Amino acid sequence: MRLAPIMQAFFTDYLMTQRHASRHTMASYRDCLRLLLTFARQRTGKLPAQLDLADLDAVLIGTFLTELESTRGNSAATRNTRLTAIHSLFRYASLPAPEHAGLISRVLAIPANRTRTDIVSFLTQAEVDALIGAADTTTWTPRPDPAEAGRPDRAARLRTDRPDHRRCPPGHRPARVLPRQEPPITVHSADPAHRHDARFLAGRTRRQPRRSPVPHPHRKPAVSRCGRPPAG
Repeated sequence: MRLAPIMQAFFTDYLMTQRHASRHTMASYRDCLRLLLTFARQRTGKLPAQLDLADLDAVLIGTFLTELESTRGNSAATRNTRLTAIHSLFRYASLPAPEHAGLISRVLAIPANRTRTDIVSFLTQAEVDALIGAADTTTWTPRPDPAEAGRPDRAARLRTDRPDHRRCPPGHRPARVLPRQEPPITVHSADPAHRHDARFLAGRTRRQPRRSPVPHPHRKPAVSRCGRPPAG
């Protein structure tokens, strides 16, 4: 059976209609099958439209996967991603081409390579103590870097009337960080040398106090329209 109608139905009918695959998945499968068809043409001498499903046996696909790692320099994870696309194609081809069930089963039996997994461990007690000890707990704001103390030109270049474009990641629009409209409130700090560095945001300290349920002694009671105080 020809490979071309099976591969076309695999993309248009299976991936797009049945599985609702994303464009990234379809692009990954397309690139994998493009490399496979190019490799099959070099080995068999047939054009992609002339290939049969029997031409893509387990030996050819195994050689193709080995070629990816040796010639193209792909990692084991990339090789496994290509194998996943091939397995998906042959799993779909088992329904319209049951006469190639033996070939399909041998292709589906190709295992994935073992990849390297980096184990992320927890911090040790010494590392936790080092992180806590590096922070300045005497002030709410970090102390200035000693290396920047002798560079007044850096502070002169700072503009408060423009957005801070340094927060813009590569390839994205600059983040609009507007300047403060209200001056910060200066509070006292435990360290006299850095007393003026401890500042809260204006919206953080200016909280409205809760209303007390006890009436104010100088406040007049509410009077209804009839001239009498309300009941209760």
